[in-house]
Amino acid sequence: MAKRFSVPLVLLSAALGALVTLVFVNCRGEHRIPPDAQAKSTPPGASPLAAPSQPPASSRTADERNTIEVFAKTGASCVFVTQRQVIVDYFAGRLHDVPAGSGSGFVWDRDGHVVTNFHVIAEAQTLTVTMHDQKTYQASVVGAEPRKDIAVLHIDAPAEALVPVPHYTGRFDVQVGEKVIAIGNPFGLDQTLTTGVVSALGRQVEGIGGVTIRQMIQTDAAINPGNSGGPLLDSSGHLIGMNTMIFSRSGASAGIGFAVPAQTISRVVSQLIKYGKVKQVGIGIEIDPSQRIERRLGIQGVVVIDVLPNGPAAKAGVHGLSQGPSGLRLGDTIVAIDGKSIKDYDDLYNTLDGRRPGETVKVVLLRDNRKVTLDLKLVPIQ
Repeated sequence: MAKRFSVPLVLLSAALGALVTLVFVNCRGEHRIPPDAQAKSTPPGASPLAAPSQPPASSRTADERNTIEVFAKTGASCVFVTQRQVIVDYFAGRLHDVPAGSGSGFVWDRDGHVVTNFHVIAEAQTLTVTMHDQKTYQASVVGAEPRKDIAVLHIDAPAEALVPVPHYTGRFDVQVGEKVIAIGNPFGLDQTLTTGVVSALGRQVEGIGGVTIRQMIQTDAAINPGNSGGPLLDSSGHLIGMNTMIFSRSGASAGIGFAVPAQTISRVVSQLIKYGKVKQVGIGIEIDPSQRIERRLGIQGVVVIDVLPNGPAAKAGVHGLSQGPSGLRLGDTIVAIDGKSIKDYDDLYNTLDGRRPGETVKVVLLRDNRKVTLDLKLVPIQ
């Protein structure tokens, strides 16, 4: 037989009495908020029991307030760069203009110049730039420097719609540990913000232009596909880098992102806008950037292929390749410049990068198994 469970009548009565008392207390409103306290704590027209519409500003930390201020100040500077390609529909006999890839960018000035990564616009048939107000403009390429993964576009947008990203003039210091804010369009989601710190400086990352991009900023701010070309900002909202690539085996952010430093961006962008290309300097010689001779002969350094007439190298007696009885004969090989070892074209390019015409460099050449040191003046490369 099933057992019956009984509850003492006294306890049950007490529980029911408490419940009835509670119900009637709430119904009668015996514990109401005093009218003066209610007026102080409840906004006009709001229910006294309703939650506040938003947390008071004082409840946010100083770091949160700073992030909000930076985004409000610079969010409109970030743009959406989209590649478009024409696809032929042979069955319908029509052409379709479809998106073929996208990335981020930022407004550089009120003349309509937009900065992004070169790999974002590489091999594009047409380009569009979508602003923060969702208005889209056709874009043209002003110039690009693949070796720094930088490109400049131009759009015909009204000046009042353009919000240039704040950037420093001259040199400035970036420190490991300082806060950074990344804005971009990862996975096609526009106006996305992530935060982090500068986790390392002076990184060397292999670029798409055949040389390494040096002095890169490493950050742990989340950088994902689509962030490329977006601005990396400091806590004052000024540009310190351009988000370029991530180190990841899965293709998603792994806490190691890299940005081209703002000083490199300023130097390259100003030349791209003015000349459509980056001005380079040299010593008046011809070389092979692909280094086929060096690889074939196992040479460390940069072989001088030819010497340009009336250039600094020619006046100093530098030797290029010559024809000997048994074939080509090596001349001089550059092995050092200003005390820096030159093992390949990558070293040569980065050693001379940013130098100006008229500067003098100390060049060490290997000639017939002996070293020759020359002081040579740098000249523009045509």
